[in-house]
This record gives sequence, structure tokens and C-alpha cells, in this order.
Amino acid sequence: MKKGFEQLCIGRDATMLQAMEQMDRVRHKLLMVMDGDVFCGLLSIGAIQRAIVRGISPKTAISEILRKGIVVCKVGDGEEKIKAEMLKCRAEYMPILENTQVVDVVFWEDLFGEAMHTRATVGKYDLPVVVMAGGEGTRLRPLTNILPKPLLPIGKKTIIESIMDKFVEIGSRRFFISLNYMADTIERYLNEHNDGRYEFTFFREDRPMGSGGSLSLIRDKITEPFFVTNCDNILQQDLAEIVEVHRQNKNEMTVVAAVKSMKLPYGNLVVEGDDSRVERVGGERVVRVEEKPEFLFRVNTGVYVLEPQLLKDIPDNQYFPITDLMNIIIKRGGRVGCFPITDGSWCDIGNWEDYTKALGR
Repeated sequence: MKKGFEQLCIGRDATMLQAMEQMDRVRHKLLMVMDGDVFCGLLSIGAIQRAIVRGISPKTAISEILRKGIVVCKVGDGEEKIKAEMLKCRAEYMPILENTQVVDVVFWEDLFGEAMHTRATVGKYDLPVVVMAGGEGTRLRPLTNILPKPLLPIGKKTIIESIMDKFVEIGSRRFFISLNYMADTIERYLNEHNDGRYEFTFFREDRPMGSGGSLSLIRDKITEPFFVTNCDNILQQDLAEIVEVHRQNKNEMTVVAAVKSMKLPYGNLVVEGDDSRVERVGGERVVRVEEKPEFLFRVNTGVYVLEPQLLKDIPDNQYFPITDLMNIIIKRGGRVGCFPITDGSWCDIGNWEDYTKALGR
């Protein structure tokens, strides 16, 4: 193994969760799977996501999901062949092998001179996008006493423009903007700075109605599957893949979830009946001890794909969180799907700590 690429390598016995965490650390969504010094294959974030969607536990070893027939190049392959292979599979880098040993890695930027565009630039989904931009942004005060949260800067763009441009990448141009706090300021800014990439429909809540309740105001305007996103999160994710999973699984709603693990630095006592409140002489009976266990969570990022008929389930003129709509679907036996992303692929910029992190990206 040529020095400098060890961070892109992971052992074949590592879990999918460990692979996701490593992808976040190295800021690459592709890892080389190794058995010692022997190259075993490539693991992409897409392969992990598809496995989790199929119901495979994130704690499963990555050797269980490794795909056969992967594309790699060999010592002696010319630049044109390497370029062709990378274009074919949209690989962010290409391992160069000599027998079973990795001797070099060629990155997309090395050959094409620019950051790699995801497959979203190929797959187009012109779906409506509802952006919830009416909140007061209380966690970002005093900034939001002057500017509404959607217009706070992230690099050379505002937050709302950064969010919308991720959807524009996959062909979505129709934006329904829910407004309340500083509504006139947001509407005026977006209209004056629209360079033709966006088509806006603004609608206003006269009072906070929740992310579900405000959808009742546009019930008659959307007749196809659509995105809903809060205005305080940015995803580093190919949004086209979320639509594909939504359609393939025939979901009524798909929720984008950041996979988080938390390790308890103590021993956890599992007692008989666990959550039961049955009193026993001498206290509860311990049946198992978990030493410093790791718990897995799927955190709701506030980004969804919804089928249009769900708008009929939302009551008129009421405060109605979108999670209540989720529960309605589940109770009647409908499908609510979960699309997993790495924790590092989600930036919640609705609070000071994460907003300042986003400024430093």
C-alpha cells in the first residue's frame, strides 16, 4: 500500500456503521476494503444505504454486502482507460492494483480538474419542493432579530439558496415557500435575486401551524410526489437516490434519517421484564450485563418525500407536526420508509454550534 491512502482503507470485518463513521472522518463516500494488505473490493455509501433499506443491520460486517465484479484498474493502464472506467461508474477515485496490492490511487480531480459531480446531475427528478421558511430562528438570536434565518449567509449564498440548489442539481425548480416571520423580507430577497433557476410560489401562515399544518394551505396546488424540507438543514447527499428508493419501495412517505451511534461509558444492566414496573422482594433481577454498550439511532433530519394524497389527511387551519402525519400512515398500515445517511452528511444549521461549523466548511 502506497503511503497516504491508508485513511481510505477499512478492514473487511468492520461494520457498516464503522464504515459510515470513517466516511465522515475522511470526507469520502468510497472506501477500499482490505484483508491485511490484500485488496478485497470497494464499498460505497450507496451500497450501505441500500443494505440498510433492505433491513440489514448497520452492525453487520461489510464483508456481507461487498459487491462482486467491481471496476478497478491495473498498473500499466493508460490515462484514457482510467478516465473511461471512472466515468462509467462515477467513481470519486480509482485504485490501481498490481496483483492484489494497491499501489496507487487516482482521484477524479486528478484527471478531470474539478470536484466530482454526483449521479444526480444525470438522473433528473422535477419534483415540487416545499421549504418551511416561516420559523423565527430563536436559537440563532440575536442574528435573527435582524435577518430571518433563511437569509443568513453560508459561504457566498444564503441558507435557503444553499438548500434549494441541492434540489436544482436533480432538476427540481418549483419551490413552494412557507412564510411567517419576516415574510416580506424573504419574499422580496428571493424575487430580486432569482436568476431563473427557481420558480416560486409563496404562501403564508397567519400563525405557526407546524411543518404538517402549513401543507394544508397548498393542498390543491400539488398533484405529484414532492419534497418537504426544513430551512435549517443541508444534506450532502444525492437527492435523486432518495426519490429512487421512495418509488422502488412504494412508500407513501420517505424520511431522511442521519444514522448516529452513542456509546454509553458505563455498564448497562438489563433486568427481567426490562421496562416492567413489577415490584419484587430484593429488587429487580438482572438477566444480562452490557459493558459500555453502543446504541444506534436514526435521527429525523426534517427532509421528506411525500405522495400527494397525504395532503388529504392534514386537518385545516390547525397546528399539525408532520410527525403526526407519519403516525397516521403507520396506524392504517401504510408505508413510511427511512432513507439512511451518514451523520456527517447532515448539517443542522438551526443552532449556533452547527451554524458556525457550517461557516467553516
